[in-house]
Amino acid sequence: MKVKKPWEPPVILPHRLGEINKFGNRICRDEVEETVFGLNVEELVERFGSPLFVSSESKLRANIRRLKRVFESRYAGPVVHAWSYKTNYTSAICNILHQESSWAEVVSAFEYQKARWLGVPPERIIFNGPNKDEEILRQAVSEGARIHIDHMDELRLLERIAKDLDKVVEVSLRLNFDTGFSEPWYRFGFNIESGQAHHAASAVAFSANLKLTGLHSHIGTFITEPRAYEAQVRIMAKFMREVEERGEGLIEFFDVGGGFPSVNSLKGVYLPPEQTIADLSEYAEVICGTLMEETQYRRRDGRSLPMLILESGRAVVDDTQVLIASVVGGKRLPDGRRAVVLDAGTNLLFTAFWYRHKVKLTAPNQGLPADTALFGPLCMNIDEVRASIQLPPLKPGDRLLFKSVGAYNNSQWMQFIEYRPNVVLVDRHGEVQVIRKAENLESMTAHDLLPEHLKSPLLSAGDPALRGASK
Repeated sequence: MKVKKPWEPPVILPHRLGEINKFGNRICRDEVEETVFGLNVEELVERFGSPLFVSSESKLRANIRRLKRVFESRYAGPVVHAWSYKTNYTSAICNILHQESSWAEVVSAFEYQKARWLGVPPERIIFNGPNKDEEILRQAVSEGARIHIDHMDELRLLERIAKDLDKVVEVSLRLNFDTGFSEPWYRFGFNIESGQAHHAASAVAFSANLKLTGLHSHIGTFITEPRAYEAQVRIMAKFMREVEERGEGLIEFFDVGGGFPSVNSLKGVYLPPEQTIADLSEYAEVICGTLMEETQYRRRDGRSLPMLILESGRAVVDDTQVLIASVVGGKRLPDGRRAVVLDAGTNLLFTAFWYRHKVKLTAPNQGLPADTALFGPLCMNIDEVRASIQLPPLKPGDRLLFKSVGAYNNSQWMQFIEYRPNVVLVDRHGEVQVIRKAENLESMTAHDLLPEHLKSPLLSAGDPALRGASK
């Protein structure tokens, strides 16, 4: 028996300039995802509210295992992944990766202390970043963390701390240089071309309390060209040979940082990520092959290869989380386009400033798709999560899924105007657990202190301030 399709009334669709454009792809009404990591969206919202971040433990474990496998299978020396805390420092996310043997890569006192609080041994912590004060450096040196030196003042401070503690501290230098493929990050570390890096290596060599054992560089973020890493490894390897030939250190580990892209679509790039993002194995092939080639001299000398350290964050976690958002209302813009107000905006989805996140409906919607702007709940004009996307008419209570939001949103989100929502984890058994509780008035005022004379919002009749205000 033939099933009748639902009847839709005829409509007159005005022809608007630019309606079908390169900024948004048509979403078919059949392209619907009613579940998130195997769980029904409406049931999740009923239990945990909207907006809601949902993470997958199984997906996260699969991602990190694949990253390690593609590098370990191509490199003859040891390979270590150090989880970039700034990408997502939700405790459960961090400890899933630590259970998978990832170290911690931290860039502040807060992140270092959090890694220690989570139980990460100090020798499995890489302490990066330009701002390490004396107190946290003393703790890191005393405990035996691995420290990447960022600038000469830090080098001198570290030398003084090591002398005070009567220790010889093994350190590494962060390097910067021009690969020719991406904009150089000159603000971090010591520049090779100007001679700063060699000056720093000499300073470490002359110190009685410091010992150079590692090199690090991070050439940028969302690097879509694998050849950039070939240039990076060759430049770093040349510097390593020069340092060792001058007797300024023996390099035991070689840290190429992160920067691998995820499956998201960057603004300004009009091809889909499937056509612009290289597979992780291509990055592994270039990095491992080049490093093996550049370190042949060590094998001829009977020396082991340096440990290869990767600090990937985005490529590991981005596609392991989605954001469920709900429609609050809709309107027409002066140019005739539709606009939708959501309960989640750039306060939660900070990466919307540079990504065009993939958006999915969670239930079939009747009506013709049209060019639609998606706005968040903030009283700010910049609170726009998608400037243009083809969607059918939406009504209050409809849900949208924003895909691949695991990187930087739970660390860069803002407590501004709205409470931050629950973050839940779908564990390996398909059960859901809250891994970060939604904020409320109590949690948001916990750090506020009111002086005695400000505990009431009203001035008493006899208060001198009131008399002064009336004059």
